[in-house]
Amino acid sequence: MSLTDVEIQTHHNPLEVVEHVAALREWSCERSGLDEVTVLAKGQWADYQISFTWMHDLEVLHVACAFDMKIPDARKTEVGKLIALINEQMWIGHFDLWTASGLVMHRHALVLTGGVEATSPQCETLLATAVEACERYFPAFQFTVWAGKSAQDAMGAALFETAGEA
Repeated sequence: MSLTDVEIQTHHNPLEVVEHVAALREWSCERSGLDEVTVLAKGQWADYQISFTWMHDLEVLHVACAFDMKIPDARKTEVGKLIALINEQMWIGHFDLWTASGLVMHRHALVLTGGVEATSPQCETLLATAVEACERYFPAFQFTVWAGKSAQDAMGAALFETAGEA
């Protein structure tokens, strides 16, 4: 059953919707506070920690998806170049390098101004977009950090797709 087949439910607090979507996927979910929920998702390349923060004053649901790959200081410049190349390809969300912690994360936000309520399909899309972006570009980060490849070489390898069958 697809989440879009489920009757659309709205909630005043969008974090309740996030918790509902995570439960449907059978992903671990924990309230970190009144305005934050953390979801743990297993991917092909890594496990992802997805933090949803409800910013009541701005009426924005912010999502940040991180994976366990600390960027060494010696590779931060090249990873910054890689992030710029990746972000040029992104239509939704973007990647950031948090220089203090050395973590890469995908970030996006859902604007809910004027009393608009979040729906399950919207939150499902936020989750799916974050995980899919991390899954798509994780190999490029790995090539840059651990294999010492340039940002351009890592992007070429990450975007290479095979067609047909052997």
